Amino acid sequence: MYKHYANSVGNNYKHLQITTKYRKSILDGKLKTFCKIAIEESCKRNKIELIILQVLDDHVHLIVDCPRTICDAKLVQLIKGFSSYLLFRLFPSIKKEYWGGAFWSAGYFLCSIGADFDAVFDYVKNQELHH
Repeated sequence: MYKHYANSVGNNYKHLQITTKYRKSILDGKLKTFCKIAIEESCKRNKIELIILQVLDDHVHLIVDCPRTICDAKLVQLIKGFSSYLLFRLFPSIKKEYWGGAFWSAGYFLCSIGADFDAVFDYVKNQELHH
């Protein structure tokens, strides 16, 4: 089903992968749970529909349907920035690991999902089997 905007109709599905700085396997236990909550809150605040979210030990996979007014770089900035902000506030002890102030690495993977939505959805959904 397509979303209807003021002057356009359609979906804007994206597959996003972000990794922790230095690729440290830090996302486990409470931090994993709060990372999910932080990303969900970031998406909710910015009207980004979160389709699927997989948090692994050192990286996160998301499939989102973002508004057509948000460019790719802004999408990544909104999700990484707010989740990092919340995680540093909730877990001040991780500042020892990430003393530079950045929780996520500077890079990311992002691609649009079109006709191959089911294949990408299955890939992200089954990430724990791959790792």
